[in-house]
Amino acid sequence: MGAGAFPKPVESPAPDKPDSAELYAALDLGTNSCRMLIAQPKGSQFHVVDSFSKSVQLGAGLEKSGRLSRASMGRTVAALKVCQQKIQRHNVKRMRLVATEACRRALNSREFIRQVQREAGLTLEIIQPEEEARLAVISCAPLVSTKTEQLLVVDIGGGSTELVWIDLSSVPGPERPKAIMRLHAGFHQLDSPFPAAKVVDWISVPLGVATLRDQFSDVDDDAARYALMSWFFEENLAEFAPYKDEQTREGFQIVGTSGTVTTVAASHLGLRRYDRTKVDGLRMTSDQIETVINRYLELGPVGRRRDPRIGQDRQALIMSGAAILQALLRCWPTDRLSVADRGLREGLLYAQMTADGVLEEGPY
Repeated sequence: MGAGAFPKPVESPAPDKPDSAELYAALDLGTNSCRMLIAQPKGSQFHVVDSFSKSVQLGAGLEKSGRLSRASMGRTVAALKVCQQKIQRHNVKRMRLVATEACRRALNSREFIRQVQREAGLTLEIIQPEEEARLAVISCAPLVSTKTEQLLVVDIGGGSTELVWIDLSSVPGPERPKAIMRLHAGFHQLDSPFPAAKVVDWISVPLGVATLRDQFSDVDDDAARYALMSWFFEENLAEFAPYKDEQTREGFQIVGTSGTVTTVAASHLGLRRYDRTKVDGLRMTSDQIETVINRYLELGPVGRRRDPRIGQDRQALIMSGAAILQALLRCWPTDRLSVADRGLREGLLYAQMTADGVLEEGPY
């Protein structure tokens, strides 16, 4: 999901042919993309055995009609058939296959779910915003600094953006990443014997890179459209409790997971080809991000299409994603925005493996 222009392998592939009994699949069907990972537990992490990622634009036209179009459902089913073949080839038994904002909003989503079951042989589960936010949070646990007292996790998707504010001040420093991981069981845990990460507030804003772009598609001027998108997104944060509080930069960290954030990071590094090892975990300041976004605006639509980090299909999506990112940084400037090349699929894998007790106790 999001405006990333690069394919994103998440973990190094397992060197040996795995036992199919150890394999897990996680599929994330978003407004823009269909993405899947097949992985096996490896210590406190996992190794990716196979993966799939394709832009299907399931939510194309949804903003106006309220329905998934026949063409977008057809594209998506074709992609899901490929996923089903990979699941069968690896004989995967443990899996979670989830759909998010586009299917939550579409009037005909149940009809689409039945079509997927009938034609692709897969059972999709439409998850609610809180679970989507929770899965994004736990996928980012390894990137949380032991010095972080206040944490904002941001997942900019195609159809929605999830924000979760977490207070870690009562958790001893070395325990903080591990406390984030425990949130897989729920945002409000009672009677835990462990130091708890406190979820101050969370919000799912029904604006992502695709839906925000569609809302302002009638504005011709590039810079004006960008400014309007950023202002409009900030307006939608008014109900988020920490919005009214000024946040000091000391002890504050933002973790951003999305194609928007990874693309901005790749631009900042000047990469000609995407390199996950350089992007995942990279820390950027508000000023560095603003420099990249200003360059995108200077390039304009034609220049962005020619930029290898953005590409022909995503130049409009990167600006709606950048508008969201800048709105967040206006509210909460930071010297530590950590770039996460990970998200819902990784969260699904961690949650399944943790529930099954197949991950070793690691750094978190």
